[in-house]
Amino acid sequence: MESQKKHPRVFSFEFFPPKTDEGAATLRTTRQRLEKLNPAYFSVTFGAGGSTQDRTFETVVDIQRQSSAEAAPHLSCIDSSRERLKEMILAYRDEGVKYIVALRGDRPSGSGSGGEGDFRYANELVEFIREITGDHFTIEVGAYPEFHPEAPGAYADIDNFVRKVNAGADSAITQFFYNAQAYYRFVEDCEKRGVDIPIIPGIMPLMNFEQQARFSEACKADIPRWLAKRMEGMKDDPQGRLEYGIDVITNLCEELLDAGAPGIHFYALNKAPVVERIWHNLGLSQETGGEQRRPEDIELPT
Repeated sequence: MESQKKHPRVFSFEFFPPKTDEGAATLRTTRQRLEKLNPAYFSVTFGAGGSTQDRTFETVVDIQRQSSAEAAPHLSCIDSSRERLKEMILAYRDEGVKYIVALRGDRPSGSGSGGEGDFRYANELVEFIREITGDHFTIEVGAYPEFHPEAPGAYADIDNFVRKVNAGADSAITQFFYNAQAYYRFVEDCEKRGVDIPIIPGIMPLMNFEQQARFSEACKADIPRWLAKRMEGMKDDPQGRLEYGIDVITNLCEELLDAGAPGIHFYALNKAPVVERIWHNLGLSQETGGEQRRPEDIELPT
């Protein structure tokens, strides 16, 4: 973990683009609450195959123009042409966007092995961004402590990650995980390959366990047996389950930060209260200069 301790810590939140006007209003309220915490940026995802890229652009522009935090659009090369990607990259640059999260992206459901655009891999997208915009953007890439579900093996996945770094990535955000040892091992493997860019843990708070179990199954992120059993045993106590999940994630984040992780990227799921509670449990506003509140004063959903 020595490679990670030298980097300034960065804290950020991730949203998904809303599909309705009501969803857009909810996200705006969430963003206004979370920007008081003074994160480095808000990232905005897209659907499989880039299916929500237009909504991603609208959401990013709204954040960039209205928020005190930076916006960081996700950009996928799946099912996207070179010209379309260039158009979007330059449009983001013209809006003053400074971050891009460059990903291969998920193939649309039912596409099999198809769905590729002019670029097949994230390292090619990183190279393309650098080719047309130089060092304008801070480029974030994905990292998989428990390994990408399509990787033929652990070492092949590390090879793929190294290619993204060599292509010009500035830092990485991990897939969510609940086992800190997976993150430590991944960082150690990267260090052995000479990689020392920031690898920021991506953390998904436990808000809706059944939904997150489905997320985990889809992306092959492990939910420890002890955690799954505890959550199953509390299904008739949703408030107690929520509080327990907050404690688990707070402890995980504390462990990671104490070990030298260069920040936390919270998958906020367009909701504020749970991530706010975890943030204030960790005392992060003292570090970022954001609004400070007592965790017990944050009302949780019922």
